[in-house]
Amino acid sequence: MRVISGSKKGFRLKSPKGKDTRPTEDRIKESLFNILRNIIENSIVLDLFAGSGSIGIEFLSRGSGKVYFVDKSLDSIRCIKDNLDHTGFKDKGEIIKNEAIKSINFFKKKDIRFDYIFIDPPYGHNLIDKTLKKIYESNILVQEGIIILEHEKDLILKENIYNLTKIDYRNYGHKSLSFYTKK
Repeated sequence: MRVISGSKKGFRLKSPKGKDTRPTEDRIKESLFNILRNIIENSIVLDLFAGSGSIGIEFLSRGSGKVYFVDKSLDSIRCIKDNLDHTGFKDKGEIIKNEAIKSINFFKKKDIRFDYIFIDPPYGHNLIDKTLKKIYESNILVQEGIIILEHEKDLILKENIYNLTKIDYRNYGHKSLSFYTKK
């Protein structure tokens, strides 16, 4: 696993040990950023269920100003910290050890809003719907913001959900990416 493009292109990244995480494959990551095209300079990004932090680090490498990494696994938290140290992005990343849904309350209380939210939850736990609902209720996505969901191909997501509209959808083998923005 590596950084695909930007200021840290080619940097190798660690991933947590074990089978609890599924790092986003480089080809999917590359496609994701090709779809987004130019990242908003100094954008604020939320990487939920962050795992290794590779998506958030890719955002930083491409010009984002700040990324919040959220994961409840101590192994993932350690891995994200190591990857931020290795890439020199320690000052642009904030790591939060918490459950994704609970962390959204924190962002609402702190009035932190995001240009991009990347969500890659464990499969089979119905976390996408719960997370999207909480994001909607908390209003932590800016008006022109984009939510990117990585999910199993068999999960068909609605075109419109919680005042969000699907703007793109792509399949990659057994995984899919869905992109949403506010109506």
